[in-house]
Amino acid sequence: MQTENPVDPRRLTVDRDEGFVVFLIGARINKWWLVPIVWAVARAMGRMMRELQSDPDSGLMAFESYGGRTTLAVQYWRSHDDLQRYAHDKGRQHVPAWRQWIRRWGLGGAVGIWHETYVVEPGTYECVYHHMPAFGLGKVGPRVPAEGRLKTAAGRLGDREVAPAEAA
Repeated sequence: MQTENPVDPRRLTVDRDEGFVVFLIGARINKWWLVPIVWAVARAMGRMMRELQSDPDSGLMAFESYGGRTTLAVQYWRSHDDLQRYAHDKGRQHVPAWRQWIRRWGLGGAVGIWHETYVVEPGTYECVYHHMPAFGLGKVGPRVPAEGRLKTAAGRLGDREVAPAEAA
C-alpha cells in the first residue's frame, strides 16, 4: 500500500462511483521526556498499520502518514462499517492498544490522541493531481484525466452550470 509510484505528468482526478470514508488519526507528544509512553503509543500504531497493510480485506484502501510533535495519518476506508469492524475486533491490534491507552498510556497526558471520521458519498468531493505520483485518494482511484466536466472543481463536484471561461 505504501510503495513509491512514479510521477505522472498528466492532470488527473478521481471519479469513483462508490462512497468511501476518510479517517484522520494521530497523536500529539505533550511530555517528550516520558519517552517510554511515547514509544509505546508509536509502536502500537505501527503494529496496527502493518496489520492493515497485510490484509486487503480489512477495508483500508490507502493511507498517508506524517510525523512531528503532532502526527497525522490520513486513511481511506471502503466503508464506515469496515472501519468500525476493525476498531472493535478483539482479535486485531486496535482493541489491545485501546485497552493499554485506557489503563496506562492515557493517564498522565504524555501523549494526546485524536481522530476524525468523514463519510464521503459520490459527487461530494473533488481532487486534482498534476505531476504527482498516485497520492491520497489518487491511490484509491480510479484516476482519470481531469478534462471535460472533470476539468474544474465545480465540474468535479457535479455542477453542470460551468462558466464559459472555466469550460475552456
